[in-house]
Amino acid sequence: MSEPILVIMAAGMGSRYGGLKQIDPVGSHGELIIDFSIYDAIQAGFKKVVFIIKRANEADFKQAIGDRIAKMIEVEYVYQELDKLPEGYEVPGERIKPWGTGHAILCCKEVVDQPFAVINADDYYGQEAFKAIYDFLKVAQDDDKYRYAMVGYTLKNTLTDNGHVARGICELTQEAKLASICERTHIAHHEGEVQFLEGETWTPVSEESIVSMNLWGFTPSIFEALEAQFVPFLDQAIQENPLKAEFFLPSVVDTLIQADKASVDVLHSKDKWYGVTYKEDKPAVVQAIQGLQNAGVYPENIWR
Repeated sequence: MSEPILVIMAAGMGSRYGGLKQIDPVGSHGELIIDFSIYDAIQAGFKKVVFIIKRANEADFKQAIGDRIAKMIEVEYVYQELDKLPEGYEVPGERIKPWGTGHAILCCKEVVDQPFAVINADDYYGQEAFKAIYDFLKVAQDDDKYRYAMVGYTLKNTLTDNGHVARGICELTQEAKLASICERTHIAHHEGEVQFLEGETWTPVSEESIVSMNLWGFTPSIFEALEAQFVPFLDQAIQENPLKAEFFLPSVVDTLIQADKASVDVLHSKDKWYGVTYKEDKPAVVQAIQGLQNAGVYPENIWR
């Protein structure tokens, strides 16, 4: 049996607040959303966490989060940098934007050698989700296909009233496997219904759609797939959109599914997702966390 690892994509953490030190706590003892995710992961059985961060943020990150967490679980750091590119490639002149979630996970290749879960740093997933993904990873083994999993959420439970969100819209097979996933970067309430914007066109989407919130379960075989797809992505990106093109993790998974190389179990969580996509989202998250503490889901001080 393997010992699953938790990988947290935190390189962009705090960017919308103007820095890590400005991130607003959501718990009554100064906890951030990431504290509750790690607490849930430890309860589920995870014993190691790998943080993907920017090297320039390392000191601030350790002060704001890492040092506190290191007392509870083994911690390792991986750095997502713009110039972490295959040999022969250079960063386009004025590019500032990170290369995306697929690139973030590829940066972990040298330190992650077990089945692993992936989460966003600033999303609240709920205890059920961590237990489901841990149990899957504990016995995950590739055979004639890569064997992966994701936790699916209902789209209407992942929207905010304060702006648009990015979500991976999923189609499922009758066996509850992932049939396809398409990253939609601009989903919002529009003209009285849920729609996504592509170019200048709004298209309705069912609010009951299953979406990915980037809670994935992978075996290390994903690194080979990421490497294989990153080079063609770069070739196209440098030609077409050198400053903003992103290498999305869901797109890599979808390519593997369509090529019949991967099978992805869709695990369901009845827990409500919470996130602070916009500063205006914060009061609802604080209220939700307080409600969970009042109900005994979390102790009053999770790290005491």
